[in-house]
Amino acid sequence: MNTANRKYKDSVFVDLFSEDEKAKENFLSLYNALHGTNLPLSCPVENIRLDNVMYMNIVNDVSCLVDNKIIVLAEHQSTINENMPLRFLQYIARLYEKLQTPTDRYLRKLSKIPTPEFYVFYNGKEEYPETTTLKLSDAFMTKSDSQPLELTVKVFNINKNKGAELLTRCKPLEEYSLFVEEARIQTQLDSENGFTNAVKICIEKGILKDYLLRKSKEVINMLVAEYDYDTDIAVQRQESLMIGIEQGISQGAYQTKLETARLMKLKNFDIVVIKEISGLSELEIKNL
Repeated sequence: MNTANRKYKDSVFVDLFSEDEKAKENFLSLYNALHGTNLPLSCPVENIRLDNVMYMNIVNDVSCLVDNKIIVLAEHQSTINENMPLRFLQYIARLYEKLQTPTDRYLRKLSKIPTPEFYVFYNGKEEYPETTTLKLSDAFMTKSDSQPLELTVKVFNINKNKGAELLTRCKPLEEYSLFVEEARIQTQLDSENGFTNAVKICIEKGILKDYLLRKSKEVINMLVAEYDYDTDIAVQRQESLMIGIEQGISQGAYQTKLETARLMKLKNFDIVVIKEISGLSELEIKNL
C-alpha cells in the first residue's frame, strides 16, 4: 500500500491497516472478515486517504479502494459521536471529487462510482453494544417513508471483553484490541512508563509481535501523540463548556438587571436611583 503520504497524525490503528509494510495484508484480513470473502494478497488495494482530514479530526481513519468499493474505516477511542454519518457524508463527497475527473459529472452517460462502505471500530472505556448501526436519516428534522438521502455506518465494539465475533475472524484486529487493552492497563499502573511496558509485555505474549519488534519506538511515540491529542481535545471541550456556562450566567444577570429597572420605571422611581440600583446606563433604562 502507498506509504508516501505521512502528513496525518500517526496512530497505531492507521499504521497497521494503512501505512505499515504489512498494512495491505492486515487490511485484506479485515475486509475478508467483514464480508465473508477470501480476497488474496494479490488483490489490488489503493490507499486513498484524504490529504486534509478536517472532517475526521478526532478519529483515525483508513480509506481504501478495493473490489470496486471504497472502504472507510475509523477508530474511536472516546464516546461514539452520533454525527459520524454526517461526517462520513462530507468525507465521501471529497473522496469522490478526488477520484473523478472534473468532466465526469457532466457526461451524458452514467458515470459509475465505487460503492462506499463505512465502519467504526470502538475501543473506548464506556459501555457500548457489540454492534450497532448509525443512520444519517436519524438526524433529519422531518421524516418521510422514503428518505431522499441515506448513509449508514456500522459500528463494532472491539473491546475484547465484548466478545465481538469480528475479532475471531480477523487476527490483526483481535491483536490490536488486546494491545490497546494492555496499554490501558499499564498506563494506569505506571503513567510514565506504561506505553513502554505495554509494548514489552505484548511482545512477550506474542501480541502484534512482529510489528512491535520492528517499530516499538515509533509505536510508543504514536501512543504518546494520541494520548496528548485526546487530552487536548478533552481540555478544549471543558473550556468551551465553562465559557458557555459563564456566558449563560452573564446573560442571565443582565436580564435580571433589565427586569429590575423595568419594574422600577413602572413605579416611577427616579432614573438616577434606577441607575444606581440596576447598574444600567441611562440610555438602556430609557429604552426599556
